[in-house]
Amino acid sequence: MARPRYVSVDAVRLGHIATRRGNRLGIVTFGDSSPQTVPPTQGRHGLLGLLGMLGREPEPAVGATSIGGALSRVGAVARQRGIVAVVSDFRGTLDWRTPLLRVLDRHDVLAVEIRDPREQELPDVGELWLVDPETGRQVRVDTRSASLRERFAVAAAEERSGVARVLSALGVPHVVLSTSGDWLRPFAAFLGGRR
Repeated sequence: MARPRYVSVDAVRLGHIATRRGNRLGIVTFGDSSPQTVPPTQGRHGLLGLLGMLGREPEPAVGATSIGGALSRVGAVARQRGIVAVVSDFRGTLDWRTPLLRVLDRHDVLAVEIRDPREQELPDVGELWLVDPETGRQVRVDTRSASLRERFAVAAAEERSGVARVLSALGVPHVVLSTSGDWLRPFAAFLGGRR
């Protein structure tokens, strides 16, 4: 799971749902300079492990985050068959397809995409310096340009649909939760539809 606050809050909610009946919960983090792994533990201890993991201050990292690397660690830690929930914004490289296939050999996988609507379009606010947190590359853009804002929105939509296509091709259930509103109803509806 990635480290932004909204992902962490949803991970805690998902962890609470998962451990209510004494199920085992393990955690694999990625996205900062020291990714962590907590082996699956039953019930309340699993939830406490999740809370402890999310409570630590992440060490900032400049560079590509790797869902693929995290999924490789999941395969090494989760020995018993179970459900692996990948909670992420799924931004960046698609390095996770092959490791996800390996996890799918042994586990059921659920992709929980956390989407911030503010990342889907550029507001018209004049000139900005944008920084890619994974490469450190800076670009100056003039957001007053309607064609630039349109190209950005199209590229963002294509990236999101590309993630959905890969997950669909692999047969991985995929739910999109938004940071702009209540996540519980859409998530409950998604889970209800999976039964």
